[in-house]
Amino acid sequence: MWGLGLILGIALFLFTRGFVTCYSLTSLPGVAPSSCTGTKTTVIINPQGTPVVVTAAAPTVSAPQIALPQPWDGASRVNILVMGLDYRDVTDAANFANQGPARSDTMWLLTIDPITMTAGGISIPRDLWVDIPGGFGYNKINTAYFFGELYKLPGGGPALAMKTVSEFIGVPIQYYAVIQFSTFISAIDRIGGVEVCLPTAIDVGRYDQNGIDHLPAGCQTLNGIDTLGLVRNRYTANGDVDRSNRQKLVLQALLDKIKSPKNWALLVSQAPGLYQDLSKGLYTNLNLTDAIRLAALSRELSSPPDLQVIDYTMMTDTKAPDGTDILRPFTDKVRVLRDEVFGGGALSPAATGDLTAKVKAEAARVVVINGTGTSGLAAATQSYLNSQGMNVIAAGNTTDYPDKYLTPFPNRTILILHAGKPYAAQYLIGLMKFNSASQVIVDFNPAAPEDILVGLGYDWASSNPMPK
Repeated sequence: MWGLGLILGIALFLFTRGFVTCYSLTSLPGVAPSSCTGTKTTVIINPQGTPVVVTAAAPTVSAPQIALPQPWDGASRVNILVMGLDYRDVTDAANFANQGPARSDTMWLLTIDPITMTAGGISIPRDLWVDIPGGFGYNKINTAYFFGELYKLPGGGPALAMKTVSEFIGVPIQYYAVIQFSTFISAIDRIGGVEVCLPTAIDVGRYDQNGIDHLPAGCQTLNGIDTLGLVRNRYTANGDVDRSNRQKLVLQALLDKIKSPKNWALLVSQAPGLYQDLSKGLYTNLNLTDAIRLAALSRELSSPPDLQVIDYTMMTDTKAPDGTDILRPFTDKVRVLRDEVFGGGALSPAATGDLTAKVKAEAARVVVINGTGTSGLAAATQSYLNSQGMNVIAAGNTTDYPDKYLTPFPNRTILILHAGKPYAAQYLIGLMKFNSASQVIVDFNPAAPEDILVGLGYDWASSNPMPK
């Protein structure tokens, strides 16, 4: 499970749900015993702009009750919002009376597609000016978590943050993960630090508030405190954009460390301590079963995760009506980035309901190739699949379509997936009764004339549901 978080670029986020008894430094989800409760009074500005006095339970709030998605069908894309909270989670609990709940300091929307076996992510700047659902109006995107916690909305801060990002980016979000800074630091230290190559020198603040550390340009191994300082520093020329690019640099370095066989012995030896750290400082609605399934998927990714940053080509510095510095997004350009990272399957909901209707709507371009000695099998299969609502655009023999995966032709039917068309792939896998993962080959190639190539083997020739 440690490998899952790093391979997906979640940086230690996707492991197990944990709650800390009587923890009072942050407003992370969790239910405290009655002996730990207390009240704080704070003055806040409500969505209508009016100052009001609010008496709220000190930072510990009710655990979010966010419904999990339907069980995976092997075809649905999974999207996860990963958040780190702002500096309130290292200040003392008394500051809650003055500042209220935390805001999200870091937001990454991550995705994995189990059909194309690809993963990616988009870093979302904290100061983006967006519409917060639920009547809160326009505000910085990092205040969604704050409002969800303050007003004890269903699901708390994570739920409102998920809904806000989902509506802004335009994709469904099934899961969230929130990590504490202290947990991030201890986990980095347990694996012996992280090796990064900095293009320029940078000064970073220490989480323990013991001054500033100077990180020179060049390759070096950073401990947990300096790694956190690097990914949180906003005070460079391009602010949040520079910070997001540094986060991307660290995530890629973590991935490289996890995938290197020379580090596996260390990771195994540190597993018990890592589990304890993550149990105390990681909050997620991702259950253990799905975390394990994600871990299995992440081991077979066809390429490194495509991590991207919303930069100044997609937003501009400006002022809010009250004079606050904000970033106004160019939504159309953000959606172009969304399509690049998430691909064609990103906008589809979880694969529930009528699969045949989803196959028709998806309109995947399918080519059928006969790899057997049965005359006319490809043409007959084309007619049959089209009658079932598929979009089979061509049929032929191996001599007509010399694909590298069809020479030599396997005895069993195979699917070659060139694009993210999960519903068509799911339908064909079920129809043709595949019993081995080796029958599905991911060859991501958006320029290919077809989305899916079906190579018919002797199993289909001898047993199929087509009319005789």
